[in-house]
Amino acid sequence: MTGPQPPSIPGTPATPDVVARLRAAGCVWAEDEAALLREAAASGTELEELVARRVAGEPLELVLGWAAFLGRRLAVVPGVFVPRRRTELLARTTLAHVAARSRPGAGAPVVVVEMCCGVAPVAGVLGGPDHRGVEVHAADVSSAALECARRNAPHATLHRGDLFAALPRDLRGRIGVLAANAPYVPSDRIAVMPPEAREHEPPAALDGGPDGVDLHRRLAAGATAWLAPGGSLLVETSPAQAELTTDAMSAAGLETHVVTEPEIGGCVAVGVRAADVVSRGPGEPG
Repeated sequence: MTGPQPPSIPGTPATPDVVARLRAAGCVWAEDEAALLREAAASGTELEELVARRVAGEPLELVLGWAAFLGRRLAVVPGVFVPRRRTELLARTTLAHVAARSRPGAGAPVVVVEMCCGVAPVAGVLGGPDHRGVEVHAADVSSAALECARRNAPHATLHRGDLFAALPRDLRGRIGVLAANAPYVPSDRIAVMPPEAREHEPPAALDGGPDGVDLHRRLAAGATAWLAPGGSLLVETSPAQAELTTDAMSAAGLETHVVTEPEIGGCVAVGVRAADVVSRGPGEPG
């Protein structure tokens, strides 16, 4: 981490002691985590509580109450899926597709839906004056996640429910960009995930079925009826599963390609409704 050091907190344990405890617990970036925990604590007692939670294996983001994402701090609470850095590629790809549909004189706003939104990392980047011509929706089955989404994307209309069943019928055929970070961990891989994930995040936010793409198939199968002409379905996946995800999109009649960013482990399958195909976003393969 860079920037000024947080102010010292009277009565807190010495930083070297906190760093040593975090390092002994297996925290690779112990010095950085210690600084963040000190920043978050209002007293020595609170710092001790935060350090104890982290040493016990709770994800740092849940201990702090926020996760870093594209330069923002997203609210997270215990019981929700914590956004990963790799999902920044999904957010940037969404922004590129929104920009491609937001040409001068386009008329109606671009409708964007973040499906399986969790705490709404993608919907959250679509607020502010740069996106006045965008109508943002986000949907999830988790009420806890949607409470965080309300804070992270106050401009978005939120919906609770299972995939397309959560959406109002008047969005049918109007969605310009449908983005989703749906669960894609194969069921038999859950048991070998890091404890921070499997013990502190809801299984429904991780388990993608036997090969990890059950929800991707459901998304692809339903997308065509909900996408506007030339609309895009963007689904985070893994390089190993990308072909399965794009196969599902192709079976639904979408034109597909894959965007990757190895530096952060990002991989996004893109499916475009065949009628009136939109331009691809900057940096995407032709």
